[in-house]
Amino acid sequence: MLTGFMDGLLCCLSSKSANVVVPAESSECVDGFEFVEVKPGRVLRVRHIIPDRPVVDEPTGQGGSFSSKRKITVYRNGQLYIENFGDRVRAAPKNCQNGGTELNSTVEVELTDCGNSVPSVSIPEAQSDSITAGKDGASLLEAGREAPAAGRTDPSQQPRKRRRKPKRTVVIDCERKISACKGTHADVALFFIHGVGGSLDIWTHQLDFFSKQGYEVIAADLAGHGASSEPQIAAAYTFYALAEDMRLIFKRYARKRNILIGHSYGVSFCTFLAHEYPEQVHKMVMINGGGPTALEPSLCSIFNLPSCVLHCLSPLLAWSFLKAGFARQGAKEKQLLKDNNAFNVSSFVLRAMMSGQYWPEGDEVYHAELTVPILLVHGMHDKFVPVEEDQRMAEILLMAFLKVLEDGSHMIMMECPDAVNTLLHEFFLWEPATPPATKKDSKARPETAKAQSDNASATCDPSKVRPATANHTAKTRRD
Repeated sequence: MLTGFMDGLLCCLSSKSANVVVPAESSECVDGFEFVEVKPGRVLRVRHIIPDRPVVDEPTGQGGSFSSKRKITVYRNGQLYIENFGDRVRAAPKNCQNGGTELNSTVEVELTDCGNSVPSVSIPEAQSDSITAGKDGASLLEAGREAPAAGRTDPSQQPRKRRRKPKRTVVIDCERKISACKGTHADVALFFIHGVGGSLDIWTHQLDFFSKQGYEVIAADLAGHGASSEPQIAAAYTFYALAEDMRLIFKRYARKRNILIGHSYGVSFCTFLAHEYPEQVHKMVMINGGGPTALEPSLCSIFNLPSCVLHCLSPLLAWSFLKAGFARQGAKEKQLLKDNNAFNVSSFVLRAMMSGQYWPEGDEVYHAELTVPILLVHGMHDKFVPVEEDQRMAEILLMAFLKVLEDGSHMIMMECPDAVNTLLHEFFLWEPATPPATKKDSKARPETAKAQSDNASATCDPSKVRPATANHTAKTRRD
């Protein structure tokens, strides 16, 4: 603590940020890492692994076709009305139920802040379920709310003014083909994006596991994190600046089918990429990402303090992160933070990152427009992101699967790596069930057979011949 105080005092006197990372030069792959210069003087460290594998250009499975038909209407009284007209998902990942709304249903929500309260949601003729699993990913827990029965909706929740003047209407009508992504497929790439204070090292267990499974994996350090360069300007850490970095990394390494995996703040960048490249993003994973709300920096936050003050408080902030980020706080968790270079950023970067989280486009409508299958993973003991926020995300998204690990917290990929790897791998291999082709039945129905016997008897018995048939027969004889 005394060392942090002295460093902060020197920081105030010199008007410079401490622990400045020297910008790295663009170079070849060094020790399994690449340094990519996304902009002049802006260099990111990237870990890119292409494993040795038998090359299979095309997926062996046929996959399933999914019709995305959705109408999203925002009314001026603050209501979001979602109508689904597409096909129902006929299969879910192993040990995983559909955590979002069923298709051919209607969702109505209030456009309120998820951080303050959870708005009421009515889903007529539909029911949403979510799953809770332990470290083995096997136990189940229903976390969804049952839809109100028809005719029993509270009159106070009845839509009274929403149909008057719609503020905005979005219509989605597209067809998606979803197939299993195996490590032997050369057209599959996995992108891992960390959050504030992290680094690509927090994905060590996932990168090693999936590279051994034959997947091509890509993970990058955000600017000012890990071994990436640290620009000394606050504008370099806004959401749009960081999103542009991730977009350039995605364009550099993207394959035909890409899966995005984001954690915390990194989930927002995955959502941004899924909107920018809907044809290339095949699936997406959100780990403790929170609710579908637009980002806006908080005015009353400790991170608004001067950088030198934050540097003095860095030991306290690190202890608070350990307390809130892990379900258990012990020597093992402290070593995980140290080994994975988590929450090891300068006070200047931390302050700029928190104040730069401005993304007004990322609201409920923005997330509701996503048509990609999404797996939501949440740690039950997460103190940064309440489980209600991920439940709300599952209700807004078109095709979402919510999994809650009861033994994990915010840094769940480090606490429960085996469970997280299993869930992710099952999701990568999942594909909707293809509806069976309709076959013509050679056997006649009972009523058809009866009708045929009646027609036969009527033909044999002249007295039972229909008038029209009799007239037609008489006309034929005259001809």
